[in-house]
Amino acid sequence: MRTSFLLLTLFLAACASTPPPAAQPQASSPDREEDEYTRYELLEPGSARFRILFEVTAIEPGATAYFNPTRKGSAASDESVRDQATGQPLPFEEVTGEEARATGLPDADLSMSYIRIHLPRPVPKEGGIRMLIDKTYKDPQSYQTKGGDQDGRIVFQRTLGIRRNSIVLPRGYELTGCNAPAQVLPEPDGRLAVSFMHPGPDAYPLVIEARRTASAPTAAPEPSDRLSERAHQDREIVYFLQQPETNAFDLYHDYTETRPGVDRYLNVVRQGSTASNPAARNLDTGETLQVETLRGDALPKSGAGDDEEIPPDADVVVARFAPVPEGGSIRLRISETYTDPKSYRLEGDELVFDRTLGRPRNSVVLPAGWLLTASSIPAQVSETADGRVRLDFTNPR
Repeated sequence: MRTSFLLLTLFLAACASTPPPAAQPQASSPDREEDEYTRYELLEPGSARFRILFEVTAIEPGATAYFNPTRKGSAASDESVRDQATGQPLPFEEVTGEEARATGLPDADLSMSYIRIHLPRPVPKEGGIRMLIDKTYKDPQSYQTKGGDQDGRIVFQRTLGIRRNSIVLPRGYELTGCNAPAQVLPEPDGRLAVSFMHPGPDAYPLVIEARRTASAPTAAPEPSDRLSERAHQDREIVYFLQQPETNAFDLYHDYTETRPGVDRYLNVVRQGSTASNPAARNLDTGETLQVETLRGDALPKSGAGDDEEIPPDADVVVARFAPVPEGGSIRLRISETYTDPKSYRLEGDELVFDRTLGRPRNSVVLPAGWLLTASSIPAQVSETADGRVRLDFTNPR
């Protein structure tokens, strides 16, 4: 897949304070969920109805239930839940806020209702349970006609707390307004999708306007890598910079494999970098996977070949797992230590991390005892539990 890159350059200075202990990759998160993505499919204009496909990963270790709220002002119907790892349906029931508090969600809003989903297994300590929640909302405040049905104009306005979203227009409608920078992408059936990511911490007050076209396209253009939906891509990476004299950084990158029958993942080490300490984990179960490092020219005879063209002198980390079932998928985490004096180096008293970032979501954790003095691209900056500075980058291109 072709990707667009951000070129990140960080300048860091040594801090006079006593360095805190080094952070460990894969630290646990206090959040109950992650990797949220929502797809809204607008149904017949004038109906005030839209289908919601919500992808989410429950990550509270040991949890056996997950609670999904019904937003106030919306009436829900046609609900179903699927385990994305196996493709199998999951049982659930609707509960009040009081019942949710009593059965696993202590901070539930007493004025709201929830669906309580029974997870197929307890959430693993280093992993999660990935779900697809499918439901239809009727909400006249969010989805309306504009100027009367005869004008053929619609408005979808909704405050979206999820950062990755796609809104699919009804068939035969074209986009005339969107208050967020977004991709406009053709669906296979000729509908248009409006897809965007917003990096800010607050919910986004999205407003989309569309009008009926004189004639609807019968089909979308041929698929193209350039027209893939960026917000739905699920690759992300986190770098943990070691002390600068090592020229080394730990990293992990997450990836979901959906192709039925695939039983390995190939990670080609970037040219100029040396990889060590490779490891892999199945995030759906928490289990450690078998890993080996091979040269590119050894891949065909090893049985670990792939459609990707790999240079014969490249180092390739191969992670093996049970074949992906039909209708299912597997979420992987690949961990390594890279040594790369060109990307990560000292220039006088400053430490420089200079690297292209190709994934939609990228994060860098600074070494203990160092402070940020410059970043070439916008980032959200936060502090880790052990006092290190973390930068989170969203790359929507």
